[in-house]
Amino acid sequence: MIQCKDCEFCEVGSDGRRNFKCDPFQNIKEPECIAKWQLIRLDMLVASYQGMISWYGKLAPLQDKLIKYMQREINELDETESWKLDVEDEDEDEEIL
Repeated sequence: MIQCKDCEFCEVGSDGRRNFKCDPFQNIKEPECIAKWQLIRLDMLVASYQGMISWYGKLAPLQDKLIKYMQREINELDETESWKLDVEDEDEDEEIL
């Protein structure tokens, strides 16, 4: 089995990162290359997911503040309109008696 570092589709950058130019649909040399390619893609997917989770963690306090503000506004609206509902309830009570 050929190692990735010896493959013509692998380039090692100055910082030590590997750049793979292999495409599983066009230029795979060995069957093991597909398994390695899948692992690389899976690793990229996990890194992307972890980045998204950390961003959601940063947004969570802001989201909590917005929800509290909206709940407070809704409660204030309910309180301001409660006099309308109280009057209707009293009228119903008088009609029953």
